[in-house]
Amino acid sequence: MPVPASAPRSRLFMQHHSTPERVLLVRCAMLFVLVSTVLAIFWFDRDGLRDHTDGHISFSDVAYFTAVTISTVGYGDIVPVSDRARLVDAVLVTPLRLVIWLIFLGTAYELVLQHWLENWRMRRLHDKLDQHIIICGYGHGGQSAAREAVARGMDPRQIIVIDRNGGLLSQACEDGFVGLHGDATREQDLSAACATRAKSIIICLGHDDATVLCVLTLRQLNSKARVICSISEEENIKLVRQAGADAIIAPSIVGGYLMADSIDSQFVADYISDLMCSEGRVRLWERVARADEVGRPMRDLSPEMVVRLHRGDEKIGFWEGDRSIIRAGDILLTIQPNPPGDG
Repeated sequence: MPVPASAPRSRLFMQHHSTPERVLLVRCAMLFVLVSTVLAIFWFDRDGLRDHTDGHISFSDVAYFTAVTISTVGYGDIVPVSDRARLVDAVLVTPLRLVIWLIFLGTAYELVLQHWLENWRMRRLHDKLDQHIIICGYGHGGQSAAREAVARGMDPRQIIVIDRNGGLLSQACEDGFVGLHGDATREQDLSAACATRAKSIIICLGHDDATVLCVLTLRQLNSKARVICSISEEENIKLVRQAGADAIIAPSIVGGYLMADSIDSQFVADYISDLMCSEGRVRLWERVARADEVGRPMRDLSPEMVVRLHRGDEKIGFWEGDRSIIRAGDILLTIQPNPPGDG
């Protein structure tokens, strides 16, 4: 169920377990019971009715009067004349008539209007989405990724959240994102999120087997989008990479490294968090070497600090002598101060 979120708002997402046919059958049964109740009320109180045509109230007259009363048409040929009949019509029949109309309107909305509205909203959503981000799974990892992307300048309306949990999708709407109730491993649901035009897909499903299936499905739809995965087990890194993931994050492994570093250090974990978070004083930045930097050692660049360069499959540190001299096409990993107002 897609929800364009032009502004942060809350919406309850619930999975429907009843088919439209079952819903329609239940509503028809309710209408039959209510109409039969009104018919029975008028039949037992028929002495309070008057037929201006022949002066006699038959069962067909009562059925006819029930129909025109429920529809609120009222032609005036049959009318309640006794005080009791009028009281019964006002106290019993009028509330039942309102309930019957609510059932009619609710059924029309759920089975016709709502379907049309959602198709219209889906078309509008597809027209607006391009180079957007899809987040598969809105648990703690997905929420952190989405909020950090916004902190780095991403438009919340260009972030699509896919999840099967209605509560998490409601939270996504409150955060200003677009929620899609679905299964991120299914091609149909990924297509509904315009995966073919997505810039990046972040997968935080919490189960490595579902993550592998999601990556494989995504690569069938979009071979160019950058796919970032969160995995639980280190042994599954190779599988996820073979499936087509561009970046793989293992939170439990990274967390373990930081905790081990914190045994003998006081500030290492804090500084690494500072580098990764948009609210930190410094940030890691990846960029292509500029023409004026070619031929210079990495350590000579300022005010930013180049801590590593990538040359093809090589990873070169600033301490590696002549190898650390920058060449055209090198990718530089730098530490830069956060611009004022960003941190």
